[in-house]
Amino acid sequence: MNEKNAGPAPLLTARELVKEHGRTRALRGASVELREGEILAVTGASGSGKSTLLHCLAGIVRPDEGSVAYAGKRLDQLPEKELSELRRTDFGIVFQFGQLIPELTAVDNVALPLLLAGTDRRAARERAGEWLERFGVRGQEEQRPGEMSGGQAQRVSLARALVTAPKVVFADEPTGALDSLASEQVMAALTHAARESGTAVLLITHDAQTAAYADREVTLKDGVVVSEADVTLEVSR
Repeated sequence: MNEKNAGPAPLLTARELVKEHGRTRALRGASVELREGEILAVTGASGSGKSTLLHCLAGIVRPDEGSVAYAGKRLDQLPEKELSELRRTDFGIVFQFGQLIPELTAVDNVALPLLLAGTDRRAARERAGEWLERFGVRGQEEQRPGEMSGGQAQRVSLARALVTAPKVVFADEPTGALDSLASEQVMAALTHAARESGTAVLLITHDAQTAAYADREVTLKDGVVVSEADVTLEVSR
C-alpha cells in the first residue's frame, strides 16, 4: 500500500485474493486494506469483482487463494461457526435491496440481531427504536417493508446493520435501487452514523456520487485493484 496514505492501523486486510465461480475468475489477485473507522469505497464496472471481494472480506465465501485477516485472525481459515459469530457481533451487512424480513415490522427487523445475540425483547426493541430515530425513520416502527418507500426501507436496513455496534459494515450497492434524493439521504445517514460510532465501512458502488462520501477509493478491473486514492470530492456530510 502507498505509504503516503498511511493512517490508522488496518482492521481488515486482503492479500492476493483469487476466487473462481465456475469457469469465471472473479478475483485475480486483489489486495485491499480497510482501516479502523475508515469509509472505503470499492468501485468498478459491473463484473469487475466488487461483490465477490466484499463476500470474501465478510467471510461469506472463502477465497480459492490468498488470505483475509481481521483483527489478527485469518478469516479464510476460521471454521464456519466462528465466522457466523463474527457476522453477528463484529460485522454488519447491507445489500442493494435491503433484504428485510417482509413479515416483520421495521422495529422488529432492526431488533432481530440483538434478539439473536441474547438481548431481551424489550431492550432490543428500545435500542432498535433509537437507531430508527438516528436514521430518520422513527415514525415507521410498526410498518412492514412493503409499506415503506425504498429509501425508508434501506435506512431500516442500515439501522439493522449498525444496531449491534459492529466494527465493520459491509454495504453492497446500498443506493443501487434508489433515486438520487433517496441515495443522498441514505449515504448521509450512513456516513454520519459510522463516523459517530467509529465504525469502518466497506462500500461497494458503481456511482461516483456515492463513492464521494468515502475517505478512500479503490478501483477494481477484471478482478484486480488498478487504482487507489484519497477521496477529495466534497459532498454534504
